[in-house]
Amino acid sequence: MKHRLISTFFMSFGLSFVMSCWVTFLNLGWSDAFLGQWMEAFRLAWPAAAIAAFFLSPVVQKITGIFAKYLP
Repeated sequence: MKHRLISTFFMSFGLSFVMSCWVTFLNLGWSDAFLGQWMEAFRLAWPAAAIAAFFLSPVVQKITGIFAKYLP
């Protein structure tokens, strides 16, 4: 459980950081408001990403196991 929590923390942090940056850039372009809007988007995205990653990770691991059986 400790490993799962730590992994979820770092994975959700990294993905929400990068994705919120990308989507904010697509919506605003490079502007004076970019940094503030990005940080606001990240602040809202990270908790949602952490919860989703925590509850979806067992399902994703099972699906990965199924697909891995068929790979050489």
